[in-house]
Amino acid sequence: MRIPLLFVLLAGTLLAQDEEFRVYTDAPRLLLTAQRLRLLQRERERQSMRWQQFDALLAGGAPMPEPGFAWALYYRVAKDAAAGKKAVDWALTDAASDLRQLALVFDWCGLVMSPAQMDRLGAKIERALAAPAPSDLTGQSARALAAIAIADRLPDHAGSVLKAILDQWWRGNIVPRVNAGEPAIPREQTYALFELLHAVRDNLKIDLREAAPAYFKTLPTDHLMGHYPSSFQGPENDYRVPVYVRDGEPNLTDAALSRAAELAMVAFDSNAAENQWVQGWLMQDRFMMRGALGAPYEFLWANPYQPGLSYFLAPLVFHDPLTGHLFARSSWDEDAIWVGYFEGRLQLFRDGQIQTLKAGAVADPLRVSGIVVFSARDRDAYRFHVDEEQTFVIGLAPHARYDVEIDDQELWEEETDAGGTLVLALPEGADAGVRIRRRAD
Repeated sequence: MRIPLLFVLLAGTLLAQDEEFRVYTDAPRLLLTAQRLRLLQRERERQSMRWQQFDALLAGGAPMPEPGFAWALYYRVAKDAAAGKKAVDWALTDAASDLRQLALVFDWCGLVMSPAQMDRLGAKIERALAAPAPSDLTGQSARALAAIAIADRLPDHAGSVLKAILDQWWRGNIVPRVNAGEPAIPREQTYALFELLHAVRDNLKIDLREAAPAYFKTLPTDHLMGHYPSSFQGPENDYRVPVYVRDGEPNLTDAALSRAAELAMVAFDSNAAENQWVQGWLMQDRFMMRGALGAPYEFLWANPYQPGLSYFLAPLVFHDPLTGHLFARSSWDEDAIWVGYFEGRLQLFRDGQIQTLKAGAVADPLRVSGIVVFSARDRDAYRFHVDEEQTFVIGLAPHARYDVEIDDQELWEEETDAGGTLVLALPEGADAGVRIRRRAD
């Protein structure tokens, strides 16, 4: 029996109205569930590689890029009061303005704070929450963590702050854009997204993915495919490099947070089939983050007991009609040829070099892993010759209808995706001329 769409929408509206945005959970509320904390303490007891690296950095006095986060995590796992006090001392300095770290220190280090220190830090976080809300995901995620951390200090237990974030910003702004195929969640902010998902589910029992199921279904595969084949050798460990469009060397901060996002992604839903490839991707020790920025994330999120699937079993071609992203690679080896078309940008990775190409100005089609990618030189009409079964034409108008005509076949109609890509599945052994023309609206 089919359920009417109006009924589904009405039920969703009523459910949202019945949601409780107030926080009554006990500390630690942020990221450190009882199960995760037990895992981390067990890792410390067995002196795992990740604990030894994290411990060595802090014991050796290494400057930590995120000292509040690092010292607070160390305190909570090792029950080392001196570490907790270092985190608190940092948070109470005038220079400490990172709201996310302030929230983590308040939530994780309450037992080592005096009432006066707790009041000072709580008031500092309240002042930050009273400031105009940022529109970006990183800023909104930090606000959500902060509201949850100090919920006991707020008159409605963080209800009004969280309602504004979840109902107005997430469901009212981000979700409609995501479901329309717009790039509303920047790739470099994926980690902040998963901190938000974890904190909301752990404290409010709300899974924010439910408002955009198609996007989150393909996100793990999109994330994996959105890395260049060759790794980058950093000072402490090797990095897989996420896509970027600026000049110069890879940004290792982005690379570290990309891996942190993968770790948090698997921790959020370890049973999802797509995340099994991500877990397999994470299990190579040479990519384990050993630096001062990455080691706390590596220790916090990694679960070496979680089985995974070899990412070599993942598809070599990925196309998501919702976002318009297209990624293809010749193999999962580091010398593979890779093609990426994302958010209107076309890139080719070959022989260790990234080429950013201008869509519409690429004369020859790009061929990789049994597909061919044509870059349309005209958004309204384009002619080309095809000899592959799976053909992608990029650079067309997004969500537009086109008439398609192939030699000796009847004309038919196709619609482009959110990225302006037309996907043509042609008969085996196809070798013919193709003509496409945009239909009048």
